[in-house]
Amino acid sequence: MTPMTRRQFLEASAASLILASAGEAAGSALDAGKPWYATMRRCGQINFNETDPLTLDANAWMDYFASLKVDGVMLNGGGIVAFYPTQVPYQHRSEFLGTRDLFGDVVAAARKRKLRVVARMDCNYAYTEAFSAHPEWFQANRDGSPRTEPECPWLYRTCMFSTYFTEQMPAIYRELNKRYAPDSFYTNGWPSLGALEVCYCANCQKIYKEQTGGIPPETTDVRSAVYRRYYEVSMDRIAEIWKLWNGVAKEANPESVYVGNLGGGLDTVKDAKRLSEVAAWFNADHQGRSGNTPLWACAAQGRVAQSVMNGRTITNVVGAYSTGSPLWRHTSKPAPETELWIAQAAASGMVPWFHWLGGSPQDTRWRETGRASFDWLAKNEQHFRNRRSLANIAVLYPQSTIAFYQSNGTRERTLNRARIDQVDYIQGLYYALLKGRFLFDFVHQENLTPETLKPYRALLIPNAAYLRDKECEAIQQYAASGGSVLATFETSRYNEWGEPRGDFGLRELFGVSVAGEVLGPHGNSYMHIDKPHSILEGFAGTDLLPGPEYRVPVSHLEAESLYLSVVPAYPAFPPEMVYPRVKKTNEPAVILRQNGASRVAYFPGDIGRTAWLSGNPDISRLICNSVKWLLAERDLPATVEGKGMLELFAWETEPGYALHILNYTNPNMTRPFVTELYPVGPLKASFVVPEGKTLTSVRALKADRRLGFKQEGRSVRFEVPSVEDYEVVSLT
Repeated sequence: MTPMTRRQFLEASAASLILASAGEAAGSALDAGKPWYATMRRCGQINFNETDPLTLDANAWMDYFASLKVDGVMLNGGGIVAFYPTQVPYQHRSEFLGTRDLFGDVVAAARKRKLRVVARMDCNYAYTEAFSAHPEWFQANRDGSPRTEPECPWLYRTCMFSTYFTEQMPAIYRELNKRYAPDSFYTNGWPSLGALEVCYCANCQKIYKEQTGGIPPETTDVRSAVYRRYYEVSMDRIAEIWKLWNGVAKEANPESVYVGNLGGGLDTVKDAKRLSEVAAWFNADHQGRSGNTPLWACAAQGRVAQSVMNGRTITNVVGAYSTGSPLWRHTSKPAPETELWIAQAAASGMVPWFHWLGGSPQDTRWRETGRASFDWLAKNEQHFRNRRSLANIAVLYPQSTIAFYQSNGTRERTLNRARIDQVDYIQGLYYALLKGRFLFDFVHQENLTPETLKPYRALLIPNAAYLRDKECEAIQQYAASGGSVLATFETSRYNEWGEPRGDFGLRELFGVSVAGEVLGPHGNSYMHIDKPHSILEGFAGTDLLPGPEYRVPVSHLEAESLYLSVVPAYPAFPPEMVYPRVKKTNEPAVILRQNGASRVAYFPGDIGRTAWLSGNPDISRLICNSVKWLLAERDLPATVEGKGMLELFAWETEPGYALHILNYTNPNMTRPFVTELYPVGPLKASFVVPEGKTLTSVRALKADRRLGFKQEGRSVRFEVPSVEDYEVVSLT
């Protein structure tokens, strides 16, 4: 397809309102009495650059976003660069602004189209003139030199412990409130859920001395008591600033709100649960993939956010440009990749937020991709108004482990001198659950309460090595009440800061004790099948299964309790040396226990991580079989049979129920970018409805067709002819 010229872009934008639906969507009972941001379903963003005041067409851009039927738009207000005639000292006006008020122009164009406006701010950097006047606002390196932006060294990095955050930024917010009264404020890049920065400015030196009793450490190492205290001080400061800015936002409009940047996917260091307590709205700036990121990363981000927000607003930014490494900000990513990212955001219960950088694009291929996806979402909006998840499996989101496990500085983690990635433990479990077509939710470790866990038949714990005592107690209480538990590797071996316990915190649940330090990394180790069990179905023809790379030695079991036992590693080379030195042990590779309705499967090895890194299907099958055993043959809320790699979500919605089917069947499933779609189907599906509920319609929303179905009692069966990238089946 021939790319649009800039003139064609403007002409198409000016005409695009013709495509927008007349009038506003019908009101929703679920939205009644909620602030505007809690009823938002779609959002758009144009990110200004400093030259945009020269050429940006405000009406054309707002016509485009109106054609996407968005509820709100994110527009650059100020911080690094002011795109309006600011009077706040040391806030840099765009050098190309002249007499124009770009922010005001676009705000007016947005409001003419009845779009809410969120002022996008940047609190992270300021220009040289600010540094010269207020050096105390900025971060410093250990040698006292100021920190600058690597690609733009004329920009200086601000320190959140300075008055830049408590005085300068509120002054900018108040000026914007007075002049434009935006509906909300957002800060790019702050606070994020990434690692804390160690700053050596005078403010931070004072904080370390007075509040931690030490000096800034060389690395952000959780093994340091000083750093642990600094972590708490930093989280307190983030909450303080968040509350301050939220209060300033509401000065002009009680329905206004401040929202920070909380993206991070699975890898979060700052405490997402703690920040959710001050966040009315969670925005995940999780725009796309790079490296070996799996295709389901956006859906995983949704699960993380859902684990802390308890039904409150969650948005996810979808970058229309070529995210990745290298990074190309001004060319479009392939349409199928963008479509799947938008689909994952919607399927996981987030609000898609479509984003482009620069007001005069030379590449406009992204425009129709966004319009087609958003138009379909708007047409079917009622089916994305979710009341509750229907999953019956909870996956523990072990944030303390993800943040701090085996940390020698948050960016360097080693286990027995080998580098590890703490996210791999959860990725391996996630992959197995996709293979098994299970419905599951994440539960944040700090949300382990009887009320939170009550809807779930099983709790799966992917190496939650760092757990609080009260979290261990909550897991044991869940099992005592009849819930089933799967856990792996070092789960409960340490407290939340990585201080080792004398034994597992869940020793009574596991039924074994720690018998030594972690062994590994070992290749060519095995698990020996000692006697039949349902978790070992599908392994006919072998007595050996691949063993995990690492394991915790545990106390031995009697032969009658052994189903899988450890065969210690032995040389894999040269061939003459490849034979087991020890053929049989009484050391369990899995402990299986049952007490009434509760079933427990504990794997002392890191089977999730090993499955993810190796791709070995035997280990993934073993995990899937174990989950099925935990469920004790109970009906799954929904099943989908047929070929392909799929992710499922099921929700009770305002009109009824919705089964979301995401198709990841693609050679680029674990590497960007998806450029072609590989349809799957037909798929045989079943769905369990409440007792006494009779359905009248089953409809495939993407295919826009009714599906034949048969209901027997609570079970509804139907066939989905084909899924290209994404299908939503509405059941009413």
